Formats: sequence, C-alpha cells, structure tokens
Amino acid sequence: MNISFDSPAAVLAAVGRDLGHTDWLVLDQRRIEKALEARTRYKYVHPRVEREGLGWKIVSPNCSRNIDAQGGEIDIAWLVPHSGGWLLFSRDHQQDCWRLQRQDNGLSALLAHLCADPDREFWQ
Repeated sequence: MNISFDSPAAVLAAVGRDLGHTDWLVLDQRRIEKALEARTRYKYVHPRVEREGLGWKIVSPNCSRNIDAQGGEIDIAWLVPHSGGWLLFSRDHQQDCWRLQRQDNGLSALLAHLCADPDREFWQ
C-alpha cells in the first residue's frame, strides 16, 4: 500500500501523536530525498538535500557542464514551506539568484514537477 501525506495534519492524524520540530525537518528531508530518486534528468548523479534558511536546497554535480565547466556542485532547487503550503524556486545561475517557479499547498505536487522538469528549469 502506498500512502502519501501532503499536510502535517494528515500525518498527525495517521500517526496519532504530536511531532516535534526536529521530527518534521527529518520527515521533509526524507520525502525530498526519496522523490529525487525518481527524477527524469541526470539520474546517474547523486544530489544532496541540505537546509537553506527555512527550507531545503538541492545541490548536485553539474554533469552537463553548462553551468560549471569542471562539473562541480551547483544549486538546483530550493523548497520553502510558506503559509500552509510550499514554494519551489529554481536557481538562475546567470543572475545568481533564486526564481520562484511554482507554489502549491502540498509538497508532493512540487516534487513531481521538480523531478519531471519538463522545461529544464532545474536540471540544466
């Protein structure tokens, strides 16, 4: 059986206990890491998920060498919880800034978009 949770309230109802702040951070990080395993582009590289401000930054080797000629690690995406939902940013490497791409009430929809990356906004 495959069950997914898009809200903290749904998780609390399922597990029947109150999770602490640290538990939520671990749960979010694991969800992101698991979703990245199913991505479409550059499946042979191993991205990392790390804390960035209030959210999570995804960093990966730049195998296409479009951004870093040596293939070093580059920022791919930034997921930030916001007002009961989530924001998904891509990295604009030319302008050296984050660009908001999508907003959703649940993390799952944003992770699906990030992993499919139909417009190559993230995996460049």
